[in-house]
Amino acid sequence: MELSTQGLMNRAQWEAKGYKLPKFDREAVTKATKENPRWIHFGAGNIFRAFQANVMQNILDRGEMETGLIVAEGFDYEIIEKMNRPHDDYTVLVTLKADGTIEKTIVGAVVESCILDSENDVEYNRLKEIFCKESLQMVSFTITEKGYSLVNGKGEMLPPVVADFTAGPEKPASYIGKVASLLYTRFQNGQLPIGMVSMDNCSHNGDKLYAAINAFALKWAENGLVEKEFVDYINDKNKVSFPWSMIDKITPRPDASVEAILKEDGIDGLEPVITSKNTYVAPFVNAEECEYLVIEDWFPNGRPELEKGGIMFTDRETVDKVEKMKVCTCLNPLHTTLAVFGCLLGYEKISEEMKDEELKKMVERIGYVEGLPVVVNPGVLDPKEFIDTVLNVRIPNPFMPDTPQRIATDTSQKLAIRFGETIKNYIASEDKDLANLKLIPMVFAGWMRYLMAIDDNGEKFELSPDPLLDTVCPIVAGIKLGDTDVEEIIKPLLTNKAIFGVDLYEAGLAELTVQYFTELIAGPGAIRATLKKYV
Repeated sequence: MELSTQGLMNRAQWEAKGYKLPKFDREAVTKATKENPRWIHFGAGNIFRAFQANVMQNILDRGEMETGLIVAEGFDYEIIEKMNRPHDDYTVLVTLKADGTIEKTIVGAVVESCILDSENDVEYNRLKEIFCKESLQMVSFTITEKGYSLVNGKGEMLPPVVADFTAGPEKPASYIGKVASLLYTRFQNGQLPIGMVSMDNCSHNGDKLYAAINAFALKWAENGLVEKEFVDYINDKNKVSFPWSMIDKITPRPDASVEAILKEDGIDGLEPVITSKNTYVAPFVNAEECEYLVIEDWFPNGRPELEKGGIMFTDRETVDKVEKMKVCTCLNPLHTTLAVFGCLLGYEKISEEMKDEELKKMVERIGYVEGLPVVVNPGVLDPKEFIDTVLNVRIPNPFMPDTPQRIATDTSQKLAIRFGETIKNYIASEDKDLANLKLIPMVFAGWMRYLMAIDDNGEKFELSPDPLLDTVCPIVAGIKLGDTDVEEIIKPLLTNKAIFGVDLYEAGLAELTVQYFTELIAGPGAIRATLKKYV
């Protein structure tokens, strides 16, 4: 069985193995999409293939749209060359359900794949052609938060960006430079309206995309490389929009156990490819069943009716509330808690941690008792139901191969948002008592204990990547298990507002955090003993 147009002609063979196949006329949809595209997406990675592409498939299957999706990749061209095109843009989506069953879908909603390479005239001209189409309504992105940054970690402008600012829109080298160049093409062809939608998992993502594109427009205009009117076009809310969105779906990299299931079914050519840019891609994606995408409904040229596929459209304020609900209380803090303590207690799967009585009780208290009272209900999603799904369906799902080690990446960048905002809410509120925050300080103490890179058995382990490791690890480097007088040593951490969102002394939480930390370092087994004592 081959994943291709030819290979899928024997529908009965695939269906006999339990695969759900596209029900729409793909040839007709491809023709209609190429002639009058409505939606192009940048970022051909796993989240797009498992989520947006499948949403479109469900709509096409019901006959509620005539056009499909075009995908473009601007970071790693090999994804298109080695994965999309050899398989005629088909993907096997394996949905891993919490009850232990799996659902196998052949997703065929992507009907064209493009490479965002300004040095390749054929590829780039095709993208220009798409951007000149009056029918185009939405350009969306999953290129990671870093994709919108024009500077490096030190705040220095990236060399390709500097070069593009000077050279202009003809053949840009940077990702956003190329996108800005394509928008310039659209501007030149009648200032056609368009919605530019970041669907990346970062706060106020539309603003990040706008800031990056506007920076190019301003520089190009300043250097006389484009008309000043191009800047006006980017800033005209009736012509170009940059809506906010909130996305939530766990899509780990292709898992070997899933690959084995598909191989047993007789599918050929499943081997994952690791590209020269170290992207890990396979003809299949595995993902959880839960998914949420909430988008600000701001589209100057109209939009595809994606609500028919479960995507929610609302106003900016509601998107903001949904995001804060997820990031500050209902999901991300719980994930981070499990990541820190999972590493300390030797877990290798997040799902396994939910069988641990203390850890389960800990995240339940942080979610329901400490976090939920400060959540503003966004209306489109109920916060209590959201936490219920997180704790009872999503995190315990044994088929989701997610690890505490992966989630512990960049924890120093996450604590301020994931816990600090809750603390600030308590401080600002007249009817909330900070004394109720018993376990958020435990997470802070746990993270400082984690920085020692010694688990609860007294064995060394490897810390996950984090830009502040070189700054924070030396602070705890001199601390040994069994030390008792440590407050002065860890004071630089306790007062660091950039890390915790607040100075823990000013917030009145330093004493408790120090107490927990002292107990967590008492010796081997102290982490478990402390959890049993307080949780």
